[in-house]
Amino acid sequence: MPEGEFLLINNNNTRTKFALADREALLAHASVMSKDLTDDGITTVLEDWDYENVVLASVVPSSLSVLMASQKGRKTIQVNHEIELGIEIDFPDPSTVGADRLANAAAVAEPNRAGGVVVVDFGTAVTFDIVDSRPAYIGGVIAPGLDAMRHYLHQKTALLPKIDLERPETAVGRSTIHAMQSGAFHGYRGLTREILARVIEEMDCPAKVIATGGYAALIADGLPEIQSVEPSLTMQGLLRIARLNFSS
Repeated sequence: MPEGEFLLINNNNTRTKFALADREALLAHASVMSKDLTDDGITTVLEDWDYENVVLASVVPSSLSVLMASQKGRKTIQVNHEIELGIEIDFPDPSTVGADRLANAAAVAEPNRAGGVVVVDFGTAVTFDIVDSRPAYIGGVIAPGLDAMRHYLHQKTALLPKIDLERPETAVGRSTIHAMQSGAFHGYRGLTREILARVIEEMDCPAKVIATGGYAALIADGLPEIQSVEPSLTMQGLLRIARLNFSS
């Protein structure tokens, strides 16, 4: 039976991810489709995991009741701007910043870091979150995600199919699917580069760019603007929040 101190939950619009962790590292991972969340389903996924405390980051209000009920009897904190995050929130209305974005900011908030950080999270939406050199979360950018684009084209047009997202061999599409893949891949790379250029232009310090999320490796591959791809960044942020809010 896997044992740890924390259960970390990242509940997003498409998938809900779970991680078992001790104070030093992530130990095990699991996920379910968010639309399929049930108390029995969560219990089945986590039935072999042993843990004491829970950190929950949710951007799906309708999922909160079942997630909280599944952890009844354990000490649970929800990620928001009012708990200890290890980072200043310099934002007009911090209550409107998504829990996953706060977790990403917490993950990169190193006190002695030279310069700032931009986290690009390629999820259901593509989000850009900016941490300056203090470190403080100062805002970000939200754009439609790749899945939103491909589903919209399929649902709103009579002849365009639903596609799998992958890097096309050429920019000029030689079939409908090829053309759609080119639009998605090159279009989102262009979107990413332009937004990063404008964001970094407005920052008052050099910035490292980190990509995370389900499509990070696909879109970031070969882009000089992005220095690293860190698939578990959000969970690493939740682990840091767990250490800050639960005493050892």
